[in-house]
Amino acid sequence: MIRQGRLFHDMTLDYLRPTEPKSGSKVYLYFRCGKKEADKIFIIWESSEETREIVMRKHETEDQFDYYQTSVRIPKSGGLIYYYFRIESGDERVYYDRTGATYDVPYANRFRLIPDFSTPEWAKGAVMYQIFVDRFRNGDPSNDVLTNEYFYVNGKSVHEDNWRKDPDPNGADIRTFHGGDLQGIIDKLGYLKGLGVEVIYLNPIFVSPSNHKYDTQDYDHIDPHYGKIVFDIGELLTDSNDNKNATRYINRVTNLRNLEASDALFAKLVEEAHKLGIRVILDGVFNHCGSFNKWMDKEGIYEGREGYEEGAYTSKASPYRDYFRFNSDNWPNNSDYEGWWGYNTLPKLNYEGSKNLEDYILQIAKKWVSAPYYADGWRLDVAADVGHSEEYNHSFWKKFREAVKEANPNALILAEHYGNAMPWLMGGEWDTVMNYDGFMDPVTYFFTGMDKHSDEYHEELIGNVGAFWQNMQKAGIEAFSENSYFTAMNELSNHDHSRFLSRTNGVVGRSSTMGCRAADNGVNKAVMRQAVMLQMTWPGAPTIYYGDEAGVCGFTDPDNRRTYPWGLEDVELIDFHKKMINIRRSSTELRTGSLVKLDAGDNVLAFGRFNRTCATMVVINRSEYETVCEIDVEPLGIPSEAKLLKVMESTSRGFRSDPLNYNVKNGKLVRVYGPLSAVVLQYNRITAVNEEAFWSTNFFRM
Repeated sequence: MIRQGRLFHDMTLDYLRPTEPKSGSKVYLYFRCGKKEADKIFIIWESSEETREIVMRKHETEDQFDYYQTSVRIPKSGGLIYYYFRIESGDERVYYDRTGATYDVPYANRFRLIPDFSTPEWAKGAVMYQIFVDRFRNGDPSNDVLTNEYFYVNGKSVHEDNWRKDPDPNGADIRTFHGGDLQGIIDKLGYLKGLGVEVIYLNPIFVSPSNHKYDTQDYDHIDPHYGKIVFDIGELLTDSNDNKNATRYINRVTNLRNLEASDALFAKLVEEAHKLGIRVILDGVFNHCGSFNKWMDKEGIYEGREGYEEGAYTSKASPYRDYFRFNSDNWPNNSDYEGWWGYNTLPKLNYEGSKNLEDYILQIAKKWVSAPYYADGWRLDVAADVGHSEEYNHSFWKKFREAVKEANPNALILAEHYGNAMPWLMGGEWDTVMNYDGFMDPVTYFFTGMDKHSDEYHEELIGNVGAFWQNMQKAGIEAFSENSYFTAMNELSNHDHSRFLSRTNGVVGRSSTMGCRAADNGVNKAVMRQAVMLQMTWPGAPTIYYGDEAGVCGFTDPDNRRTYPWGLEDVELIDFHKKMINIRRSSTELRTGSLVKLDAGDNVLAFGRFNRTCATMVVINRSEYETVCEIDVEPLGIPSEAKLLKVMESTSRGFRSDPLNYNVKNGKLVRVYGPLSAVVLQYNRITAVNEEAFWSTNFFRM
């Protein structure tokens, strides 16, 4: 009899070697089944050249498992490869694909191998930290945006002196600045290192009039308001709203001394981060720019200034006219141009109409990952929208990848995308995506019932293990290969959605209608801890949105862009994050190990991450009631008689990380799980399982 729970294969190193093979190379494939439970195991291999049915040989036996092996040569021509397995025992025949064991011949869920596609090793499973720069820390007050410095979106710029003041929900927040900057990040690199952060992802930092900076003014330089202002002259706007009179602003963002000093400060930030083993990713907004952009220059910021050409808004003769799509010949001051989603502050870039534009952006892509800056990659804003056709979009990203990887082969290319990203993840374009469909959405629904904007509440999805697992698995199969999956950005919150801690209160609304305090009231830190425990043990790159670890709340933007609460942090929640990050970073199986679902009953989510040496088991009881579960741990490769060490437990009352052993008997772990609890248990095949030995070799190592 074939016990299906013992069957296993995925595309991690224990089952596929190498995991990122090249065309013409040989790959070794392994399959696990119960000891003496299979007569024969076949792999059905479908390449561009042939379809083969290969008999696998028994390679070794360990504990209660047999491991089968075969090798296959990948065609020199490359191309997508599909495969699946057939297991035979007497008259019984079982197939195995990406969903697990099945009695049907696989098709849609076959394993998918993409030769010649690799993603940076450092990014696989890395702990990331997202910073919305203006709201993180003010390290240099001399570069702060000043009140009345310029006019933007129905009002003048505002410098907010009260660091703790909530974002204005009625539109003014876009031009309200608290003074966060690159020096503030440099000052807090030690904090981030202590937290366990391996990668910093910065929201845009290039010259721009807004605090979010998704309306780029100059791709060539870091905004001096985030960098350095070494030459500061000019006047503020008083009675006028005409930015041609905003001479203080004009000097600050066009004077080469300020721009070069700011660029140098960014280089220093990356250098200092690298010294601590922290990488830095930039945000690239290449679908659209801003109306202040030097190519458009709708505000006259660059008009007549030395070293700058006429903007396309001002003159039909501008060398940048074809960088944009104009719908009429209404020059000078032609406002009839295409804006992204119709916003005239966000002119859409017209790549198909200008080879010069394409070349320029590709040079920008290379510049910031090269000397002297050495950024470690790009997060790409609304990446699927670039260009005016799907055909051009794919063509552009192929060129972008080639340019970036030529300049820095270890740079990460990570795209913002909603929906199935597989067409872009075939090896020639993006490395991976922000994982909305395969992480943020299902995780939010499972723990809170809320959508990621706090606009809807679905109580029936809270604790719904079936719906959660189905959605996670569906997104993983449809949208990812294994190397993209392990580098996917797994966030609970970010700058576009409500704070996760606020979602735990079940309040539907926004700050414009409910007020900011409604996002703070009735939050449930026990649920937050459960979600963090899942985030830090799930495949991918767990990404903390600045301040989430300190208890920051907020509805969707702009309320999610509150300042970091220096001096008023939730120190207990920070300590919890540190401990969970430490567990993740000290456990190889949590970075690139296999994933398997464990059966624990209704409202209890159980899963494991494992390799041939170690296993981590996670059990989460989302219900309000205590429950006893008997969980079969053998799918994790754990022997039928073993000890598991508890390394973290969270309950409705708090959390504990003191180690405690639990016995596995006959392949089962029987244990009580309290309401709103979660536990992380670990097994190590090599290390003697006693507390002193385990902790000395597994927990304190970074």
